[in-house]
Amino acid sequence: MTTSSSSPSGSARRSVRHRTTKETEVSVELALDGTGAVEVATGIPFFDHMLTQLGRHGGFDLTLRAAGDLEVDAHHTVEDVGIVLGEAFGDALGDKAGVRRFASNRVPLDEALVDVALDLSGRPYLHYEVAFPGEKILGEPPFDPQLVEEFWRAFATAAALTLHITLVRGRNTHHIVEATFKSVARSLRDAVRVEGTGVPSTKGVL
Repeated sequence: MTTSSSSPSGSARRSVRHRTTKETEVSVELALDGTGAVEVATGIPFFDHMLTQLGRHGGFDLTLRAAGDLEVDAHHTVEDVGIVLGEAFGDALGDKAGVRRFASNRVPLDEALVDVALDLSGRPYLHYEVAFPGEKILGEPPFDPQLVEEFWRAFATAAALTLHITLVRGRNTHHIVEATFKSVARSLRDAVRVEGTGVPSTKGVL
């Protein structure tokens, strides 16, 4: 079950979402025009660190709480956080009037370099081309790097955006994952920037 509330049209771009299933319970408060203030607790420390990067470098105010069946593994929690955060992002965007819409960034972290391009298109799509150099479980409770793709797929689908993520180079799994979150964050920050008045589409709607 998902519940939500958002600001009236013309006010600050904010959203509050809550989703409860038999596997997880996730609550998100998101303000797109924030200062990068982030409070995150999912029970998965490495994932918390990545979500903090997303809010901080995206310039969003983000409060996120998640409780999930970590005794099984982190998959349900990570995927459902992606769903709820994506829903909040799309809700906060509203009709997207005036937004820049398109954005791309290449972000390095030491030897790792990740390329991201996105479009607030209203059409969910993920291209994810990241091959990790061997298996590495991050943190405790463990975070499997394969879950990064599941998170971005859930987020892109729920937010209804087109997202391309490509690893240019990298050897350290932690660096690759963190560069991915930072690059998406900077791209989202650019894409949601208001620089006009009308909806940036020849169709008149996104």
